Amino acid sequence: MSFLQSVKKAVEEVTGVASPGRQEVIDLVRLRKPDEFHFKGDGLVPNHPFWSLVVYRGAVKLPEAFDSAAVMEGLFNANGWGDSWRNGIYEYVHYHSRIHEVLGVARGTAKVRFGGNKGRTLSLKAGDVTVLPAGTGHQCITASSDFLVVGAYPPFGTYDECTTAEQHKGALLTIPQVDRPGKDPVYGSKGPLLQKWKKV
Repeated sequence: MSFLQSVKKAVEEVTGVASPGRQEVIDLVRLRKPDEFHFKGDGLVPNHPFWSLVVYRGAVKLPEAFDSAAVMEGLFNANGWGDSWRNGIYEYVHYHSRIHEVLGVARGTAKVRFGGNKGRTLSLKAGDVTVLPAGTGHQCITASSDFLVVGAYPPFGTYDECTTAEQHKGALLTIPQVDRPGKDPVYGSKGPLLQKWKKV
C-alpha cells in the first residue's frame, strides 16, 4: 500500500470521514449476475481444480460523497472479508495457494490477465469486483494512472505469494484444502459465490 493510501486509510478509520456506514455500504451494492471463468493449470500457475474466478461487473456504486476505497473496504468487511489493502495489481503473474482473495476496483481502469499465460485478459473498471479462488493466477497488463484496487481475504487461510515453477507441486496440495468462505464478499451469506463454489 502506498504511503498516501496508508495515511488516508488510517485517518478514515479514526475519524470516519468519507467512510460509509454499514447500511450505507449495503445500499451501494447493485445486484449483478456473475461472470465465471475456469482456468486449467499451465505448469506454472495451477489455478483452482473446481472453482471459477467470479466477476461482478459494476456491482458497487461509488458516489463522490465517499472515498471509493473506503466503500470497497466497508463492503468486504461487512461480509467477513478483512485484512484489506489498497494498491494496484502486480505486473508479474502470481497466485495465492493458501487463501482466496477479492479485488474491488475503487478507481480507474486496467487490463488484468487471470489464469496465467493460458488464461484470459479482462478489462476492469471502477465498481467491478473479482473473487479469486486460491491458486488463480493474476497480473496487471496495463492500467490507467489512477488505477486503485482494494484487496481483502476471508477470515481463514494464510497469505502467501507464489511465482515460481518450484512452488507448483506444493500448491497443488494446499489449494484444494482452502475452505469455501462462509459469505460472498459482495452479497453476503446468500450471494451467488456460494452457489458457484460448491463444497466438494
